[in-house]
Amino acid sequence: MKNYTITVNGNVYDVTVEENTSGAPQAAAPRVAAPKAAPAAPKAAPAAGAGSIEVKAGAAGKVFKIEANVGQSVKKGDAVVIIEAMKMEIPVVAPEDGTVASINAAVGDAVEAGAVLATLN
Repeated sequence: MKNYTITVNGNVYDVTVEENTSGAPQAAAPRVAAPKAAPAAPKAAPAAGAGSIEVKAGAAGKVFKIEANVGQSVKKGDAVVIIEAMKMEIPVVAPEDGTVASINAAVGDAVEAGAVLATLN
């Protein structure tokens, strides 16, 4: 038997795998321990000059493209960041008119739903 620790979507599982050496197929229910609490990720400090309006990811994925630059004026509904999830490009839009105060992600970053990707003033 081998023991593995596996993390899925931030949940940590201890899994025991038994090797079948007889060659005969076996039907056995997997034994999985209850999820452990995932170690807390350190909170990033807000960027200096961060705005008061947060632009949050609506879905988990990877940052595909940054559409706006710091200092750029945006209108409500303008794309600020594009996230790629399941081969789809999902725009993350400005929730209201403003000026981009900070971009808190880089192309290629993996982000969770609700992560603050940018701030506006």
